[in-house]
Amino acid sequence: MYLRKITILNFKNLAEESIELAEGINCFVGDNGAGKTNVLDAVYYLSMSKSALTMTDGQSVRHGEEFFMLDGSYRTDDGHAESVVCSFSRRSGKVLKRNGKEYERMSDHVGLIPVVIVSPADTALISDAADERRRYLNAFISQLDRNYLRAVMRYNAVLAERNRLLKMTSDETMLEIYDAQLAEHGAVIHDFRRRTAERLQPVVAEYYGALSGDRETVELVYRSELNERPMPELLRASREKDIVNQFTTAGIHRDDLVLRIGGYPLRKYGSQGQQKSFLVALKLAQYTIVAEECGERPVLLLDDLFDKLDMGRVEQLIRLVAGERFGQIFITDCNKVRLQSVLEKAGGDYSLFAVENGRVVR
Repeated sequence: MYLRKITILNFKNLAEESIELAEGINCFVGDNGAGKTNVLDAVYYLSMSKSALTMTDGQSVRHGEEFFMLDGSYRTDDGHAESVVCSFSRRSGKVLKRNGKEYERMSDHVGLIPVVIVSPADTALISDAADERRRYLNAFISQLDRNYLRAVMRYNAVLAERNRLLKMTSDETMLEIYDAQLAEHGAVIHDFRRRTAERLQPVVAEYYGALSGDRETVELVYRSELNERPMPELLRASREKDIVNQFTTAGIHRDDLVLRIGGYPLRKYGSQGQQKSFLVALKLAQYTIVAEECGERPVLLLDDLFDKLDMGRVEQLIRLVAGERFGQIFITDCNKVRLQSVLEKAGGDYSLFAVENGRVVR
C-alpha cells in the first residue's frame, strides 16, 4: 500500500498543500514547529480516522478556520486504486469517505489502509501507566481484525454501565447481566491479546538484535488476570470489593504488557538508547505482523528519526526499512545534511521535501 498524493486543507498549521509522493522513502526536513509531524499525522488520520497524538478533531483544525479536509489517493500492493477523504467541521462533525461513499461507522475503515508510526510520543509506552500499553494493543490489533475492535467497544460500553450501576446500587440481578456480557467480550479480547503478544515476542527480539548488534536480550510478556482465572470467576470473587469501591476492580481493562531488557524492567534498567531501540523494534514487529495478516505492506511513519538513537542505530534502521520487506516510508528530521548522509550510506532512492512555516516544497 502506498499513498500517491495527499491534499491537506486547514489541518493544524498546514493551510493548503497538495503533495505528490514517492512509492519508497519520503523525507520531510525543517525546523522544529515547521509542520513536519503534522504531515505525518495527516497520513495517519487517513488510516485511523483520528490523530496519532492526544488531540481531538477540533484541536486539529487550523486556528481561525471552521473545518479541515484530508484527501488521499492510494495504490494497493496488487495495483488497485483507493481514495479516502476525511473531513471535520466544527458544526457538523466528522465525515469519512472511501471511493466517494460515506462510512456509516468510522470503525469499518480501520484496517483498510494499514499504518505504523514510530514517534517520540512512544516513550509513553514505557514511562506511563498500563492504559497506554492497552491503547497501543487496541490500535494495533484493531487493524488486524474488526471483531476485536467491536469486542473492545462493547466491553468498554458495558464496563461504563456497570460502573454507573455500582455508584447507585448493588442490584445483584443487573450485576449478573453485566458480568455475563463482560465475560463474553473479555474472553474475545484476552484471546486476541494473548496470541498477538506471543507473535510479537520473537519478532521484537529479532529486530532489537539487528538494531543493537545483539548486545542485550529483550522480552515482552502479556500480563492479565485472565491468564490465571476465567472472567466470570474473577468478577464473582471481586463483587464485594466492587460494591465497596463503586467501580469494577477486575477484568481485561487491567491488562498490561511487561517490557524487559536483560531480564529486568525496561523502564528502570534501560538507557534512553535501549528504550528507544526497544520501541522501534516493537513497531517494526507490529509492521511485520500487520503486513502478514492484511496482505498489504503498511505505510511506515518515522517521526523525528534521530530522537534518542545514535548514528549507528539510525543507519541500521534505515538499512532494515529500505529492504523489500517494507513499502512506503515517511521520515522527518530537522537536520537535512545528517539525514541525507544516512540515506546515501544506505543506498536507494528517496524524495526530499522542505517544510517551513506550514508550507511543503519538494
